[in-house]
This record gives sequence, C-alpha cells and structure tokens, in this order.
Amino acid sequence: MAEEQEVIQIELLCKQLYESQDPLIREQAEKAVVAFQESPDTLSKCQALLERADSSYSQLLAATTLGKLISRQTSSLSIQQRLDIRNYILNYLATRPKLANFVVQALISLFARITKLGWFDTVKEEHVFHNVLDDVTTGFLQGPVETCTIGVQLLSQLVVEMNQVFESDASRSLSKHRKIASSFRDMQLFEIFRVSCSLLSSARGKQLAMADESQQALLAALLRLAHNCLTFDFIGTTNDESSDDLCTIQVPTSWRPTFLESSTLELFFSLYACVRGSLAGLSLACLVQLASVRRSLFSNNERAKFLNKLAAGVMTILEDTQGLSDPTNYHEFCRLLARLKSNYRLGELVMVDNYPRLIEEIAKFTVQSLQMWQFTPNSVHYLLSLWQRMVASVPYVNATEPHLLETYAPTVTAAYINSRLDSVAVLLREGLEDPLDDMGAVQQQLEQVAVIGRCEYAKTCQLLVAHFDRAAAAYTVESQPQQIQVLQGQLTWLVYIIGAAIDGRASVNACDENDAMDGELVCRVLQLMDLTDSRLANSGCEKLELAMMSFFEQFRKIYVGDQVQKNSKVYRRLSEVLGLSDESQLLSVIMRKIITNLKYWGGSEAIISKTLGLLSDLSGGYSCVRKLVRLDEVKFMLTHHTAEHFPFLGIGVGTAEMRCRSMLYTALGRLLMVELGEDEDRFYAFMMPLTAAFESIIGLLGTAENPLYASEDAKKTLIGLARDLRGLAFAFNTKTTYMMLFDWIYPTYMKVLLRGIELWYSEPAVTTPILKLTTELGQSRNQRLHFDVSSPNGILLFRELSNIICAYGSRILTVDVNKKQMYAMKLKGISVCFSILKVALCGNYANFGVFRLYGDDALDNALNMFVKLLLSIPQSDLLFYPKLSQTYYVLLERLAQDHMPYLASLQPEATLYILSSISEGLTAIDTTVCTGCCATLDHVVTYLFKQLIQKSNNKVSNPRQPMFIEVLQRRPEIMQQLLATVVNVIMFEECCNQWSMSRPLLGLILLNEEQFAGLRAEIIAQQPRHRQHQIAECFEQLMAGVERNLLTKNRDRFTQNLSMFRRAINDLLKGTTVNTPSVNDMMTS
Repeated sequence: MAEEQEVIQIELLCKQLYESQDPLIREQAEKAVVAFQESPDTLSKCQALLERADSSYSQLLAATTLGKLISRQTSSLSIQQRLDIRNYILNYLATRPKLANFVVQALISLFARITKLGWFDTVKEEHVFHNVLDDVTTGFLQGPVETCTIGVQLLSQLVVEMNQVFESDASRSLSKHRKIASSFRDMQLFEIFRVSCSLLSSARGKQLAMADESQQALLAALLRLAHNCLTFDFIGTTNDESSDDLCTIQVPTSWRPTFLESSTLELFFSLYACVRGSLAGLSLACLVQLASVRRSLFSNNERAKFLNKLAAGVMTILEDTQGLSDPTNYHEFCRLLARLKSNYRLGELVMVDNYPRLIEEIAKFTVQSLQMWQFTPNSVHYLLSLWQRMVASVPYVNATEPHLLETYAPTVTAAYINSRLDSVAVLLREGLEDPLDDMGAVQQQLEQVAVIGRCEYAKTCQLLVAHFDRAAAAYTVESQPQQIQVLQGQLTWLVYIIGAAIDGRASVNACDENDAMDGELVCRVLQLMDLTDSRLANSGCEKLELAMMSFFEQFRKIYVGDQVQKNSKVYRRLSEVLGLSDESQLLSVIMRKIITNLKYWGGSEAIISKTLGLLSDLSGGYSCVRKLVRLDEVKFMLTHHTAEHFPFLGIGVGTAEMRCRSMLYTALGRLLMVELGEDEDRFYAFMMPLTAAFESIIGLLGTAENPLYASEDAKKTLIGLARDLRGLAFAFNTKTTYMMLFDWIYPTYMKVLLRGIELWYSEPAVTTPILKLTTELGQSRNQRLHFDVSSPNGILLFRELSNIICAYGSRILTVDVNKKQMYAMKLKGISVCFSILKVALCGNYANFGVFRLYGDDALDNALNMFVKLLLSIPQSDLLFYPKLSQTYYVLLERLAQDHMPYLASLQPEATLYILSSISEGLTAIDTTVCTGCCATLDHVVTYLFKQLIQKSNNKVSNPRQPMFIEVLQRRPEIMQQLLATVVNVIMFEECCNQWSMSRPLLGLILLNEEQFAGLRAEIIAQQPRHRQHQIAECFEQLMAGVERNLLTKNRDRFTQNLSMFRRAINDLLKGTTVNTPSVNDMMTS
C-alpha cells in the first residue's frame, strides 16, 4: 500500500514538473524526481508507473529512468532482468496502441539501448538479444498499420543506436562499441534493409492512399529505416556530416545482389514520383546513399549498368522538376547530382545513354538554380562541386564520346557571375542579408568557380572584362549614393571572382594566352584600386577593400615569389598598360596599398587584419623579403611606425584592432633583420617609438601621488607595447637580434611590464598580452637563448619570468569569478603562466641547480606558485579546456623529468591532485595529453622504483623518506588504480600510443606485483572457460625474459613482449563473445 501511495505521489510530481507555471514548484518536483531515479528500488516503481498508465508524463519518467538504470556502468541488473525488461517493453508497445508519441519514442529508445548493451550476453550459450528481427516481425510488422509503424521504428532506432557512440558511452570502450556494431552489421543489418525494401515495395504496389495519415507515417518510418541502414558506419570511420559530399558507402560484399537488382534503384525513384513533401526528400536521401556505394562492389560492366539506371532516374526528375519546388527535395537532388561525379569517372559518365541530353538538362538546371540565388543557397555548393570535378577531370578522359563541357561549363560560369551581380540591387532594395557576410561559403564557391571558369577561359575573361569595364566606368562618374552602393557591390563581386580566376591557374596547365588574359584582369583591378584610394579621404567601401586584399593574396600566391617565371605575359601586359615592368615595381604598388590601408582603415579590424596578413606573407618569402627591403615604402614603414602615420597604433582604437599590432611588428621585425646584422644604432633607431612610449608611462606607473597614476591611457599604451614587442620577439629568431632586444628591454622595461601586472592583474585585456610576451621572451626558438659561457643572462631572464609568474599568480588567486567567466578571467592567464614556466624549464639556458646552491629562491618561488595555481583549478576543468590541459601536461612531464625531487617533496593534497590528473589524462581523447601522461608516469614510477626497490636492495639507509613515498605507502590503491587503467587501455581500448603506454607499465608491475597477479587472475576468470588457458598464456609471454629492473635493455624487451601480447589478446577477442564489460568496470571503478 505504501508503495502504491508513493507511485501516486510520483505521478503528481510529474504533472507538476511538466505542467506547473510556478518555477519554485517545478524546481522542487525536479529534485524529487531525481531522488526517485537514484533510489535503490526504482525498477519495481517504474513497472508500477507503466502499469497504472495514469499519465503520459509518468510513463515518460519510467522509460527514461529505466534507460539511465540500464546505461549505468555499475548497473547490478542481471541478464535475465534486462531480458525481462526488453520483452516487457515489446509487449507494452504491442498492446497499448494509444500511447503518446513521446512515450513511444522513449520506450523505443530504451528497447534499442538494452539490445545494444546486451548484444553479447548469453544464456545457455545462446545470444538472447540477437533475435530482434524475429520478435519485431512476429509482434509488429504483421499487424495493422499503426502497430507495423511501431515495429519499423523499433528497427530504425536500433540501427541508429548501434551506429552511434552517445555521450553516455564516452567512458566505455570504443573498441567494444565497434565489436557490437560490426557484429550487428554482419548478422542483422542486411536483413533489416531487405525488410524495409520489401515493405516499401508492398506499400508502393498497394497505391497508398496518401491522405491517410497512418499510411504516411508508415511510409516515412520505412524510408527512415532504409536511410538509416544505408548511412550505417560500415567500417568504423565515423565520418562527420561536414564531409558527406566526399563520402563513399562501404557496404559489405554480401549486399551486392541487392544493388545489382534494377528494382532497388527503381523502387526509390518510383517512390519519389508518387509521394510528396518530406517523404519525397527521404526517397532522394536514400538515392544519394545508393549512388555513393563503393566502386569496388561492381565489375566495370555492372558499374556501367548501375550508373545508366541512375542517370536515367536523374533524367526523369530533370524532365519534371515540379517536386523540386520543395527546399528539402531540391537540396537532396543537388546532393544526388554531386554524387554522379564524386563516385564515378567522367569517362564512365559520358558513356551513359543519352549523355548529351543529360548534360544539357543538368546545365539548364544549374543555370536556373544559380539565377534563383535566394532559394536554398546552401545547395548551390553541390551543383558547383559537380561541375568543378567534371572540368578538373577533362585532361584525364580517354572516352571516345565527347564530354561537351566546353559547351556547357561557360554557361554555368556566366550564370554564376551574372546572378551575383544581379543580386546586389535586389539586396539593397529589399534589405536582405548579404551573402558576402558569410565569406566561408563564398570562398568555397569561388574556389569551385575558379576551376569551372578555366574551361574555355577566354570566354570567362571576356565576360569579366565586359562587366568590369561597364561597372568601373559608371562608378567613375556616378554621384547618386544608392547607385554608388550598387556599383560598389558589383565591383566587390567582380574583384573576388577575378582573384579566384587567377588562383584557378594553379589547377590547370598554364599557357601564355591564359597569362595574358590574367594580365588584362589584373590591370583593371589595379586601376580600380587607384580610383578607390584617391577617394579614401572622403569615403570608402569596406567590402570592396576586403575584396582587394583577397585579390592581392591570390595574385601573390600565383605570380609573386621564387617559382614564378619572370617573363610571364602577366608582367608584359602590366608593363604595357601601367608601366610595371617587373616584380619589384609591382611589390612597390602592393606596399603602397598596405600603407594606405593602415593609414585610412585603422578602425576596421577586418581590413587591418587582412592587410597585415598580406604583409606577413610577403615578408615570409626568402627572395621576396630581399626585394622588399630595397623599396622606399618599406624604408618608410621601418622609420615611421607611429600612430601619426598608422592610426591603429594609437590608444584611441578598440582592443580588437590592437590585437593586429603583433602581426605588424612580426613583419617589420623580419624586414629589419634582413640587413640589420650587428648594427645596434639602426636597431635603436627602429625602437625609438617604442622607447618613447615606455618612457612616457614609467612615471605614470611609479607612485600613486601622480594625478595620472595608472590612467586609462597608460593602460592602453602598455597593452599596445606588449603586443608590439611580442611580434618583434617572435621575428627576432637569431641570437644577435634577440640579444639586442633583451639588452634594450632588461632591466628597466621588464620592471614596467611587472608593474603593469601588479596594477591590472584582474583585467585579462592587460595581463594576457604581457604574459604572452613573457612566454615569447622565454622561448628558445632556433637556440637563440644559448648565451655565452660567461653571460649571466640565462639566470637573469629566468628571474624575470619567475617574478612575473609570482606577481600574477599571487594576485589572481585572490580574485573570485563566477563559473561562466572562469576561463576568460582566470584560467586563461593561469594557462599562459604554465606556458611561461614550461618554456623556461625546456629552454636549456639556465642551470637550475645553481639557484638553491647560491640561495636564490627564483626557481622555488615559480614552482611553488605553479602548485598553488594548480590546486586552485577544479580538476574537471583541466581536461575541459584543451589549451589549459596541453600546457599543464607538457609542464608536468618536464617537472617529472628534471625536478622529480621537488614533486616528491609536495604535501599530500598536491601529490594526490597530480596523480589523479595523470590517471584522468591516461584516458583522454587528446593523444598528446595521453602520451605526455605516459611519459610523466614513467618518470614518477622510475623515481619510486629507485627509491623503494633499489635502495632497499642496496641497504641504503634513508632517515627521512620523501613525502611522495609516504603518501603512496598510506594510499597504495592509487598506484594500483594507475596499473589497472594502463592495462585496461592496452587490452580493451583503441590504444594509439602503445609504445608510450608500455614504458610506465613495467615499473607499475614491478612496484605492484601482488596486485598485478590478482588483476591478471580476475581478467582470466571473466573470460569464457575455453579461452582462459589462452589468456593465461598471453600473460605468461608478457613477462617472459623480463628481469626485475628498469634498465633500457629490459624495458625494450618488455615493450616487444607487450606488442605481441596486445596483438594476441586482440586476435582472441576479435569477433568473439567475450564478456569484457565487468573487466572494464572493475578497472575504471
């Protein structure tokens, strides 16, 4: 009676949770529901809730609670209990046709989950969860339409469940998931697909009454089932959706007969013809997958027949495009067209029946689609992809039949260009969203059009020249603001397309005629640039300027640099029209443009960033940079890099624009270095603006009595200086130039940076640039920090790095921030501090032994601050933030390698934190983190082995053991847990770094021999009886010939043994019905 009252109370809570308008009542109900889900007698109460069926909400709660109960790794449910739950669900769904949809979906998901997790479970050597198809066919598929629909949904959800690794599975073995998926694929998937095709064929034969909602629901469920079968991850590649246009469906060879039958393709084409709406879209989605079947499934003749049927079906759709007015259908059909070329060769395509008619219709459809640029713009990518691939294949076609691309590709190029130009006026008139705001999509389209346009390139250039001349002539004289906007928009598109057309040269065999045509286009863009630059004092168009920068970037890649022929016809044309006879003169034009942009566009981060990106690329080329330094424009920049000439270097701009300053000074640094040599006077002359800026704020950061003390201007000046110096420090990668910078900045200006940290420690806008500059100064790039033998600079530099770490760390620990701002306000700065310490310890420019020898506490201060900062970070955040985890684990590896005595002296809290973080890192998804943890653990284990085993063997008396060893002696389960984790990963996971894993394992085994023996016995006991002897033999071979020491030769022997052990274990477990879950649970508990 009490339980019944409790069930009634739970039903009331469900209604309150889902129906109440009072947030307080909902919150209390939610807490009570969570407590119910966690209670030990949940199972019986869930059954009671389902039996009473008082409300849909309580049924949903029961289903979701059972799902959580089943999914728990610590679940104590027996195989029989799970089988009973599964059978109960099937019976419940079959006998209660009026359930709410969300309840049906929850129960179907629960059925699929139980089936997947119990896939290898056996009762009396029978796989009790394998008889899915028989149970669903008997109980559902042979029943009325509504029941049959539920049966199809059961199969469909099961296929999805088998195919995906859900978040709840993240901690489970990926290899276990693949074994289940592979077994399901081999035993059930093909039969399920055949059932879906058979039922679809029956439905089509019955001439479905499409007005009947139940019939439509059944058909939709069948199409989804077929689609889920065809999108199954057959070989475990886990492709993401972003690469679906490159996807090949790797169906097993056993499916071959179905694909050879002409009825399979005809079925889905005929379904598309007789249904409407989303059902037609699902039919096309299935056809996309069928068209993507791997080529090796067929012989050449069979492939030709299959492609012929596919092309005939496509032709039928093209002849009657009425159904394509639906956006989903249109999108799927565009994907289908793209698959014609991604999976078949052009030589095969031209041999299909009626190819001339087919290519004509595809061209017509493409042109119409491009003209309707507002209708599903994301689908255009697939059409352009088809044409791009066909044009790129032309040189390799050996077929006797003509491909006719020279006839139709120019019409596609023209349609794209004309449609983009026509769209500008419509966008401005109707206030629509500009496609140029999404440059990612536009850039992708331009790359495709660049290749298509190279087919009959003369026609492409002729069209571009005609449009450009018309628009430029009108722009020169136009005075009406609205019409000027239209012309600016059209010129923007033309400049982008011309840049793409020039970039297209890389995809084809170059010839002089094409280069001459490129010259015509380049001349026009440069003339337009002169016109727009002359008007910048009054007004300018940001998007047109961005297009110009994109054009220069494409031109630089193709026509500027070491590999370019200097007698190219591009330069001949430039010489004839503009008097630019060689590369140096053109570089002069580009540099003038860069200076102009930096002068007039300081308020636009986008333009400044693009401009500096171009300057950076130019300064990075070996021969190019030597030509640049001879130009007057570059000499001007090296002597006039001030806010007066480049306003974005001033303090009046936003922090976003200030981020670009590092890029500018990296480029200037490279240019300065070319002819700098050891000329210190020239260096100090270059640094004058920075020297003046530092001197101006020294007084403002000195004493609080100054009325301008720590003013906003001082803060912005310091931010700018930190960014500038970081760029220079990155560029100065030789010992000579770095020493000039170090002598300039130390000690006076380093104190200014330290003072800035002390004043504005809670403002990341200030601290992050200073900390990143400090990291760069400590970076021994190209061994630039290998100081002379009598130089104290290594010690002095480390002291400064230590001071900044301690100044920031001690203050940031006092700042409280909420969870949402934790990374931005605190963890990012801590991560950079870890980077500073990492580069300092890895730089090999300071002998760290001398610090304690001479009583210098700089090293201890930095290490102690590292520990304090580390303990302030919630452990869950370490792996949650990738940048933080990478800097931490690399630093920890270095500490374990060179400073293990320090780690061994830490207090228990820090020791336990570090060991716990190593354990978490061993199973991290990021391979670099996992590998770093293995190396760290190896250093730790080696240290322990030397301290505990070797010293006890040598009878060395140690009156006081390190704290590290005391902690582990009190908590031996920590090392045992690490041993279990490593063994688990090697035996049952996708172990990508087997060698790294092997190095600490030997030490762990030697330190925990009894526990390893127990672990081994438990693993063997979990296996089927007929496998136990073989597993035991594998463990024997693992330690064969391995001695009880950690010498390199012995480690290498163990690593070889481990490689053979892993291979043998995998061979034993592959495709078998090994009961490994409990082993995994034991190891990760």
